[in-house]
Amino acid sequence: MTERLWAPWRYDYVTSPDDVKDECVFCNVGKSNPSSDRENLVLYRGELAFVILNRYPYINGHLLILPFRHASDFSSLSKKERIEMMELVVQAEKALIQGMRCQGMNGGWNIGSAGGAGIPGHLHIHMLPRWSGDTNFMTTVGAVRIVSQSLEKAYEQLSVYFGGN
Repeated sequence: MTERLWAPWRYDYVTSPDDVKDECVFCNVGKSNPSSDRENLVLYRGELAFVILNRYPYINGHLLILPFRHASDFSSLSKKERIEMMELVVQAEKALIQGMRCQGMNGGWNIGSAGGAGIPGHLHIHMLPRWSGDTNFMTTVGAVRIVSQSLEKAYEQLSVYFGGN
């Protein structure tokens, strides 16, 4: 029996011209008008880097920290970009602990396709809040990941820790 996964949000992507698909989604979000930050899930814009909620999260509150500049690894970044990104890691850590009351955290980055990067051309740091019991048999048995909060609710909950609302 075949299961169906409805993903209507992908329609715009699959019907868009190839040159649009080749554009970096992170660069596009970084260049977007700040008035569309809520729609784009941007929580914070710094001088050289920004913080967004992952649109396809591993768990609710999954944050990404990215440089505005398209760079594939840390060695391609300036010292100022690296410093700002690490300062945003600290700010994100505080936001996740205080705003989501997480009991632990995972974080990291993937460089290159072989390293697991879904978007290998634009470096990004993952920050994931964790709670005891947040994983269960569904992932192992059913190959299903449960995200217990909407992106909108997570945005509201975290935005206050990044100067929003």
